[in-house]
Amino acid sequence: MATTLAITGIGGFIGSRPAERAITAGFSVRGLDIDEAAARRVEALGATVTVGDIHDGEVLREVFEGADWVIHTAAIVEESGDRDRFVRVNVEGTRSALKFARKAGVKRFLHLSSVMVYGFEYPEGVEEDFEYQRAQNVYCETKQLSDEDALAAHTPGEFEVVVIRPGDVYGPGSTSWVDRPIELLKSGWFNLPEGGRGIINHVHVDNLIDGIFLAIEADATGEAFNITDGQATSALEFFRFHADMVGKRSVPVLPTSLIRGALAVAGPVLRLAGKELPADPEALQFLMRMSKVSTEKARTELGYEPRISLEEGMKEIATRYAGLVSE
Repeated sequence: MATTLAITGIGGFIGSRPAERAITAGFSVRGLDIDEAAARRVEALGATVTVGDIHDGEVLREVFEGADWVIHTAAIVEESGDRDRFVRVNVEGTRSALKFARKAGVKRFLHLSSVMVYGFEYPEGVEEDFEYQRAQNVYCETKQLSDEDALAAHTPGEFEVVVIRPGDVYGPGSTSWVDRPIELLKSGWFNLPEGGRGIINHVHVDNLIDGIFLAIEADATGEAFNITDGQATSALEFFRFHADMVGKRSVPVLPTSLIRGALAVAGPVLRLAGKELPADPEALQFLMRMSKVSTEKARTELGYEPRISLEEGMKEIATRYAGLVSE
């Protein structure tokens, strides 16, 4: 079992969680983050954190030197945006982390990918060996490319790589699946397409961290693993929890064409007023996936079983949200 972990993106929503768990278990933890405030928060937990860029080779060597495992979480996790920015961080940043981890003598590398490598249309129960097509969405595309680079870097006996493909990661502090939907519901901008029938392949962040450490303990290198809560939860069911938190009696649902049309009209009007659309039109695709992702491989080979149910996870978020509102 690893005793020294080096984590990229250590100050992020996901990156801070393995750091916290490893520190509690008595491991030595060091990491890299570009955000100084985030870095300082994790440093206060007992990690050694360097503020720097994922492309800075000297900084990466310093962070990676002597590590048993590198956990690479640094990424842009957004529905859309400037392609060059996504490529620089998600693709070239992964290549940089792989390159300098190897140069630093690291033998084990865990890459945090995403089930979005499968795109938006994939078969029910999609497994890790699915031959996906290159996605048109910039987030999916760059996660596909970085996933491929990580697996290609696997060299048995020299530099061994495992890829974890988490589902839609939620929990306290999740921007995409908690904070932003709550704000959009409060402001009246939140509407589900396709009658709310889309499938959310959710995974509580602590269930994901369980999966990560099971892969490390099993030394399951050379493999990719899907990690979700193992449920096929509709978007309507998932976001009912959010609606309850803000006092909404139901989750707003509109025809997809109407939502797209409204966003297309509102965008130019808001820009004239010096504002941006609060809702990203490309986010609709993430709410219209219709199939569940399989976690059978992780269950069989790693012994993975999600500990935290959706109800338990959302109850924790609701309690924290109520506390924030009352302050």
